[in-house]
Amino acid sequence: MTAARFSSRAVRSFVLRQGRMSPAQTRAYETLLPHWGVAYQADVLDLDALFGRSAPKVLEIGSGMGETTAAIALAQPDTDFLAVEVHTPGVGALLKRIDESGLTNLRVCQHDGTEVLAHMIADGALAGIHIYFPDPWHKKRHHKRRLVQPAFIALAARKLAPGGYLHCATDWQDYAEHMLAVLAAEPLLANSAPEYAPRPAWRPQTKFEARGLRLGHGVWDLLFRRTI
Repeated sequence: MTAARFSSRAVRSFVLRQGRMSPAQTRAYETLLPHWGVAYQADVLDLDALFGRSAPKVLEIGSGMGETTAAIALAQPDTDFLAVEVHTPGVGALLKRIDESGLTNLRVCQHDGTEVLAHMIADGALAGIHIYFPDPWHKKRHHKRRLVQPAFIALAARKLAPGGYLHCATDWQDYAEHMLAVLAAEPLLANSAPEYAPRPAWRPQTKFEARGLRLGHGVWDLLFRRTI
């Protein structure tokens, strides 16, 4: 994939990297993307038509290699999930997991998550949004690249149905504090916890997260809901 597939927005929350793909990921990408992939379009997507049923819809922005995404979809067969990821190896890995697990409630869109949310998702269409371990852009001069910013959260809140949730997780305390401040300032959202939330049962703990916790690293979950 080349950067030409994305918009020319001056500030993006990701950098495209030429990650190496395994033969299995390459085969999955080439053969399964037509079945489980969703092409970006600048028009609202009919999510019920996409999945062939009426069910709660959850959007994940930045699904990475797809381990957590596939596990959540497998555990919640009555919910439909749309995963958005820009990196080709991650898309290939998730497609492989979809095929191996026989998942029918999970689709993948390889595009900028902000643009998918803005253009393809109708207001009030989502039961939930997952943003797990986004790039923290830890250098201060790069903080403007962080995904969780006031304008983005305002957009995300509009896409949630009343009672829908926005669940973020990070292992960078500085970013957690930034997320908490931004989310708390959004009028459409209310915190489900006094500050940070316990890890919800639906978010499985990854092996990297477990290793970090053993080493004394922190992980912060934030769970906000749309109030009106």
